Amino acid sequence: MLRLAIAASACLSLILSSHPDQAPAVIEHDSTVAKSEPGPHNGGGQTTAYSFFAQAPQLGLVFRKRALHTGAAIGYHRQDEDEIYYVVSGTGVLTLNGVESVVGPGTAILTRPGSSHALRQQGSGDLVIIIAYQQPSPGRAP
Repeated sequence: MLRLAIAASACLSLILSSHPDQAPAVIEHDSTVAKSEPGPHNGGGQTTAYSFFAQAPQLGLVFRKRALHTGAAIGYHRQDEDEIYYVVSGTGVLTLNGVESVVGPGTAILTRPGSSHALRQQGSGDLVIIIAYQQPSPGRAP
């Protein structure tokens, strides 16, 4: 029992003393970050972009959500870094290196540097995706 108390005390001490200068955790909501934008990469149509944690200092990860409304698209473009799309809802047509595929909820897409891709909303409902990638190097456009 004494060993357990000593171990618990040591763990608590570590938790309380570790990373005293660490930036605080952040919680953000769709309603506070939503922004109406045209389809990126000259894709056309209207989208709602959700750029989560864009103001968090020294965050090396970009984490976004995007709703492609009826007729909207992310234009065909070459990829410079690893990027992951995850389809939350809706249906779309993905063009990856010139090959079209229909994508829907539960589809994960990994694009690698040097590949090219586009994504177009299809059907009556919004195509909602989550996008994650490493923060671009300084001097390179996001």
